[in-house]
Amino acid sequence: MTPPTDAGALERLVTEIRACTTCANVLPLGPRPILHVSPTARILIASQAPGTRVHETGQSFNDASGDRLRGWLGIDRATFYDSARIAIMPMGMCYPGRLPKGGDCPPRRECAPLWRERVLALMPDIRLTLLVGSYAQNHVLGPGKVEDRVRHYRDYLPRFFPLPHPSWRTGAWERRSPWFGTDVLPALRREVHAFL
Repeated sequence: MTPPTDAGALERLVTEIRACTTCANVLPLGPRPILHVSPTARILIASQAPGTRVHETGQSFNDASGDRLRGWLGIDRATFYDSARIAIMPMGMCYPGRLPKGGDCPPRRECAPLWRERVLALMPDIRLTLLVGSYAQNHVLGPGKVEDRVRHYRDYLPRFFPLPHPSWRTGAWERRSPWFGTDVLPALRREVHAFL
């Protein structure tokens, strides 16, 4: 049993995060830190960084990648956005911009060291962290290949479950990797539903 947490402390920290301007001079759309957290959440989705649509709406995974991720998890939008049960905290909380050849820039390096551990300390009930994409996995687990980690997800349970990033590019990868649908997704849904 974890000790009770001061819910107000997390709320105050989120207010501080949302006022952050550390990277303001390099963010193409300006700072808008986006996270969804609660001291009662039991699942944490550790993701990459918001895209433009998420930046506009202020709601994480409010795009096609979110639809794909919710499909993988086997949950609806209402459950996904119930932060009392599922927290969402990216490695970089602001939209980082576009790469010259397409795709989003990596999450800002300043963000996770500034905020991540402080937020996690105020969410003591987290039992399962979904490490979505290479940036979250490398931050938590160290360098490695996403596909290897996803294929060997059992090595990281019960605390972590590595997943690929659910972008449109992953569709072709899923078709070439049938084991993801037959082995990984049923296990993922079991793990997630156990904490809902």
